[in-house]
Amino acid sequence: MNDAGSAEAAAVASVGAPQPLEWKFAQVFGERAAGEEVQEVDIISAIEFDRTGNHLATGDRGGRVVLFERTDTRVNDGNRRDLERMDFSINGHPEFRYKTEFQSHEPEFDYLRSLEIEEKINKIRWCQSANGALFLLSTNDKTIKFWKVQEKKVKKVCDMNVDPENAAGNGPILGSSLPTSSNSKPYTANGGSFDRPFGSPSNDFSFSPGGVAKLHLPVLTSHETSVVARCRRIYAHAHDYHINSISNNSDGETFISADDLRINLWNLEISNQSFNIVDVKPANMEDLTEVITSAEFHPTHCNMLAYSSSKGAIRLIDMRQSALCDTHSKLFEEQEVPGSRSFFTEIIASISDIKFAKDGRHILSRDYMNLKLWDINMDSGPVASFQVHEYLRPKLCDLYENDSIFDKFECCLSGDGLRAATGSYSNLYRVFGCSKGSVEATTLEATKNPMRRQVQTPSRSSRALGTLSRGFRRDNNGVDTNGNAFDFTTKLLHLAWHPTENSLACAASNSLYMYRA
Repeated sequence: MNDAGSAEAAAVASVGAPQPLEWKFAQVFGERAAGEEVQEVDIISAIEFDRTGNHLATGDRGGRVVLFERTDTRVNDGNRRDLERMDFSINGHPEFRYKTEFQSHEPEFDYLRSLEIEEKINKIRWCQSANGALFLLSTNDKTIKFWKVQEKKVKKVCDMNVDPENAAGNGPILGSSLPTSSNSKPYTANGGSFDRPFGSPSNDFSFSPGGVAKLHLPVLTSHETSVVARCRRIYAHAHDYHINSISNNSDGETFISADDLRINLWNLEISNQSFNIVDVKPANMEDLTEVITSAEFHPTHCNMLAYSSSKGAIRLIDMRQSALCDTHSKLFEEQEVPGSRSFFTEIIASISDIKFAKDGRHILSRDYMNLKLWDINMDSGPVASFQVHEYLRPKLCDLYENDSIFDKFECCLSGDGLRAATGSYSNLYRVFGCSKGSVEATTLEATKNPMRRQVQTPSRSSRALGTLSRGFRRDNNGVDTNGNAFDFTTKLLHLAWHPTENSLACAASNSLYMYRA
């Protein structure tokens, strides 16, 4: 096909593709002032929406979990779901607001291994809510905790019989006419008498005619509500290596936790026992060639899960096959181009994050250089590949020297599966269109002006194994086509896509930025 025919075919294919989104700033939490030094413990290390999108959780390196909630509500009207706007930000978008925070993990020390365990939150996963309470899992390198967050009413005792002004001095009972007497006589009521009770004031009182008709019981009333976080269970001592992933099962009863060499299956109700379902540890550690980097349950099939490795492979396993899932059902990996192998090949091929699409048909993976979309029904190669850091290839030696090449960037998919997003350096993040024929490839900055550094010059598309590759042109000196220098000390590692809307939450250092399209 000639060039004119190719251009015409591409134009026809793009007609049915969604138009690129225009992203706008919505709000920010913890914005850093110019020149302000960020404390290490305040840097955000995990971010996650719940399945409704009404709550957002972040974890930081100081072991804290901060919860946010939306300030608009969804109401049901028959079969129609309407979004009733109750609170808006300046630009017309619904806002999130701070809900509560709690200390999830504390620094520990493993005396057997002489190992210090950081309090940093590695992952947060929401569980099914019940009875108005929120439930979530949080983990550091070694210990997983199950939290219940609930609003509780603060109750106070009101309508006391003792006058508050005279309570300290044991004053008279309200509502009763109790004149004091200079005589030391017992109390009298209705002509009778009884001994002074223990702890009564030194003065004697006599009730007026009518007795104690106005004496009443105190009343317990609810004045205000406070959000209380309580740790329900602690899942510990099951991992010899650092936990890199936790994932909830669709059955609502179990979850998995993964470290470098093992994946364990837990029941939410049982904290002292777990089942090892994947073990890649060799008999001789010198034979170790790859480690587990990420793991996630299938969104609808409770028997299926996927995990990625440092060799760039994704394995899909079925827990119905055997108790120990050492053999995979499917293997997804891209074949290495002959003659392209170098010292850095395996390092940049290591997958740092995987996410299932909401329908469970596709898996999104992120390695250091690319973002890839896989179809679980086609293991010959990715159905789409998006270049993120291709411009850094000439600088791999420098990135290896300063350890930036080992940065773990996360990825996320939109709820409709039409777009994917991932982070980069200089607090930039990228949004790509995943649908057939889409040419959407947008670069934005995690600031109040996200379009400031946008680059709309996609590199030439190339197809291999039916794969569409899209990226951005960069100069070899680390400057983009707009002349912006790249700062490898500022990196956007964590971001999350709202499950039902085109809304993104991005963690840039200690600041949480939110954008809507």
